[in-house]
Amino acid sequence: MMKAIFLIFHDFSEGSGISKKIRSQQEALRQCGLDIKLCFLTIDQDGYHKRMLEQEVLENYGKGITAKIKKRFCYSELKNYILKNGVKFLYIRSSHNANPFLVHLIKKIKDAGVKSVMEIPTFPYDHEYKNVSASDRIRFYGDKLFRHQLSRHLCRIVTFSNDKIIFGTPTINLSNGIDFGQIKQKGPFPPSKNVIRLIGVAEIHFWHGFDRVLTGLAQYYGKPYTRKVLFEIVGDGVPEEMVSLKKIVATNHLEEYVTFHGVKSGNELDRLFEQSHIGIGSLGRHRSCITHIKPLKNREYAARGIPFVYSEIDDDFESMPYVMKAPADETPLDIEKIIEFYDCGKFDPAAIRNTIADTLSWKVQMEKVFDTVMTM
Repeated sequence: MMKAIFLIFHDFSEGSGISKKIRSQQEALRQCGLDIKLCFLTIDQDGYHKRMLEQEVLENYGKGITAKIKKRFCYSELKNYILKNGVKFLYIRSSHNANPFLVHLIKKIKDAGVKSVMEIPTFPYDHEYKNVSASDRIRFYGDKLFRHQLSRHLCRIVTFSNDKIIFGTPTINLSNGIDFGQIKQKGPFPPSKNVIRLIGVAEIHFWHGFDRVLTGLAQYYGKPYTRKVLFEIVGDGVPEEMVSLKKIVATNHLEEYVTFHGVKSGNELDRLFEQSHIGIGSLGRHRSCITHIKPLKNREYAARGIPFVYSEIDDDFESMPYVMKAPADETPLDIEKIIEFYDCGKFDPAAIRNTIADTLSWKVQMEKVFDTVMTM
């Protein structure tokens, strides 16, 4: 089996949604025939910053501010491991962190015959840095300076957009995939005569647009209504965004109708989906100047077997009868249209799930990466 490494630039947690996606991608590449190990950063219980290769310590950077800097720029041990152990393929998940040291790593292993591809989870991403910390802005400016130089040494850039060229490099266009074995299909929908439950599951940022749901609920409850509509918000997020959402709830006296559940997984998350009728996808991607995207969340809702609403263009779902499109603007979500959409639909969880079973597994998606790289 060809040896490969899946390189990420952050910590890894088996309970994290992003980490679960990475494990699913890794397993899919393993099923394609690669002997692939995950390389990630961590801080141990004693405060040591380390680069790990699965359970092996690849490099210990020590403690304190020096260690925080070194782990962002020191790749010598990773380079040595790749060259000494016959690794032939490097799959990189970008953290918008191009710099001269990463460029040097990719160039050196390219010269040794190693093929590298880099996944950019969301593109374009420049507008995501409008309101971030000073340290994030510095990292972003560094990325802007060196990302074109980095891309010249890559075989391909993996994107979930429709772009054919990014930073001058040809792309591999994927859809986000699903590990169907990890996502439970919901059972029959609960009665909705008196109550409709909306569920939004995310690591919440401004581009999720959950505020549009809240202002829509405020308008809905500001006049006579016949059906109670509840919004279950599942997950944590950017502190400023969470404060803003909770302020909208308090200002409009929506406490009876909106619940912030925090992060849920396993049986607790399954239970919330069993009680829910409609999923809330992203309603604010226009805020980061994105029109076409293939979010993982849409696929997770479909795998659950629940209808959902979003505002971007997602080519895998545009014509699906279990999808309601919201306008890509700042208007409040029309709750009466949500009710009408649900009442007029005949939604069967198994039927919804089956529409993506043959096309949106991670195995099908990552085969596109494997096949492209193996023929280069």
